[in-house]
Amino acid sequence: MSVTIETAPTRPVVKPLMQRINWVRAAPLLYTLGLFIVWELSVIVFALPQTLLPAPTRVFEAIIQYWSPIWKNSLQTLYTTTLGFLIAVVAGLGLGLFIGWSKTIYAGLYPLMIGFNAIPKVALVPILVIWFGIGTVPAVLTAFLISFFPIVVNVATGLATIEPETEDVLRALGARKMDIMLKVGIPRSMPYFFGSLKIAITLAFVGSVVSETVASNYGLGNMMSSAQSQFNVPLVFAGLLMLAVEGIAMYALMAFIEKRMTGWAHRSTMAN
Repeated sequence: MSVTIETAPTRPVVKPLMQRINWVRAAPLLYTLGLFIVWELSVIVFALPQTLLPAPTRVFEAIIQYWSPIWKNSLQTLYTTTLGFLIAVVAGLGLGLFIGWSKTIYAGLYPLMIGFNAIPKVALVPILVIWFGIGTVPAVLTAFLISFFPIVVNVATGLATIEPETEDVLRALGARKMDIMLKVGIPRSMPYFFGSLKIAITLAFVGSVVSETVASNYGLGNMMSSAQSQFNVPLVFAGLLMLAVEGIAMYALMAFIEKRMTGWAHRSTMAN
């Protein structure tokens, strides 16, 4: 005679709300809100005038009030930055591969690259204006010049740091210089290359805005310069906020591309 024992149905375990929140994904939003709250309270507590530091609420009002010119100038800045950045990617990748091809080329060109990068790019804007006039071209070239160096250095470093033992083994197996470059060098330099894009895109925005401030009639740099001359400080901060949004968006895009293309190179995990 068999006896069946009925067990009470188990209730699903419900985690507390604090444990169900993904704090890693929520951290950027929470920290940004915290920054705006501290900013707003600081303006109120210290009674700062609008011409010195406008409150975030006033900045958002300026964005709504001047949305049409902000939108048009934001697109112009995004266009010049992206175009200059794409030119820097192509030229930087090509020159980086060329420099990393040989130790002699690396030793000869690397000091020249460092010397060129030490020149403040804002000092080149007047020269670009003489050559190309006021407009989009100087902004594109300034974005290119300022974002070019990190890409070249990272690609060349990735090629120059190939282990000599690896090259010796490949040569013993009959591999040529081109084979080593294609099979080992370029794949090894890809994490360096995609990692440099995140740095280069943010620098490209700096170059565009600097050139637009000095030598352009369009773009966020020109808009902020005009607003500064009229003591319209909320509009200046609105332009800065739009630059931050564009920079974060492009940085996130580069980080996504890096993860998709070189996810195999990121194996370590950081503690929460």
